[in-house]
Amino acid sequence: MSTAVVLFTRDLRVRDNPALSYAVRSSDQVVPLFVVDPSIRAGANRWRFLVESLADLRESLRRLGGDLVVRRGDPVAEVIRLATSVGAQRIVAAADVTEYGQRREARLRAAADSHRLEFTAHPGLTVVPPGALRPSGGGPAYRVFTPYWRAWSDLPRRPVFGAPRVIRLPAGLDAGSLPALPAGGSPDVVPGGEVAARRRMRAFLRRADEYPDGHDALAADRTSHLSPYLRFGCLSPLELAGAALPDAVVRQLCWRDFFHQLTAAQPTLTRDPLRNVDEAWRVDPEQLGRWQEGRTGVPIVDAGMRQLLAQGWMHNRARMIVASYLTKGVGLDWRDGARWFGEWLLDGDVPNNYGNWQWVAGTGTDTKPYRRFSPERQARRFDPDGAYVRRFVNELS
Repeated sequence: MSTAVVLFTRDLRVRDNPALSYAVRSSDQVVPLFVVDPSIRAGANRWRFLVESLADLRESLRRLGGDLVVRRGDPVAEVIRLATSVGAQRIVAAADVTEYGQRREARLRAAADSHRLEFTAHPGLTVVPPGALRPSGGGPAYRVFTPYWRAWSDLPRRPVFGAPRVIRLPAGLDAGSLPALPAGGSPDVVPGGEVAARRRMRAFLRRADEYPDGHDALAADRTSHLSPYLRFGCLSPLELAGAALPDAVVRQLCWRDFFHQLTAAQPTLTRDPLRNVDEAWRVDPEQLGRWQEGRTGVPIVDAGMRQLLAQGWMHNRARMIVASYLTKGVGLDWRDGARWFGEWLLDGDVPNNYGNWQWVAGTGTDTKPYRRFSPERQARRFDPDGAYVRRFVNELS
């Protein structure tokens, strides 16, 4: 009887999960596994969302006859230990593009080889696999979005997989306990998990036609709020892209893929500028602290930063405004801003977070690197009656 261990990472769902689907097709028994890696730091917002997503995944797997096995420690060591204990023949995981993810995959492959186990990594974190498109002029990744968008739109896509009908676990396996919910964090954070993701997706699809004309209005609620679910893989980006969506929404999914393929080619984008520029950032901890707390004195900037602290999320237009203010307005390092976003944002994945920060700072893929967002002009255009500012800056309410 053949057995596969499936390592869940950023693919916390049972529907359209290529790694899980392959394991079920190729093996008689499947052991779904999540390893809590103590080397990875996460703020209270993302930790709570992760724990809720794991609880939801465990419940879904149990309904299929399986379970979610939870272990703590080094992911590679725990995968090999579990695979050895259940007599597995193969290890399956989702492919990732971050520096950490690529290193983990390489270590898993080497460890599997040394134990004579099959190892396969499957795409599924993006609509189009990161290496599927190469620029005609050469190089491993597109650096300009528009040609990538054209190639991405024309590429045939794989079919969307359904959830497995049944999962069979080896007998006598200790599933382990889920991590505890954290204390603290933002007071108004959306719930994690595939069930919540699909409920939110259905609600957004009913009003998606409002998005093209209204998504930049800061006080309106016309964005999807699906980015945290995409970040943790509670929702398949391929399934979402195949829904009846306006091009403006699909284009945002393409931007997400764009930064993933860029990160796959240059995983050091968290610390190295993508553009060959001289960086001369100021060091001002006091100014940085005021920005982090939403106390700069610039209402639209403070509103965005306080939304981040209150919700673990920020409107995309506000993200560009506050990032431009920090880097182009007061001259502080984009890495400091990206780290703060990564700590507080539910959807703060490495490719999008750092790719967008570099775009705004002029060190990344923006073809107009000296672009600067005027907070006053942005406020007049996208929050003309001040409703967004009043909502989050109480002293101006």
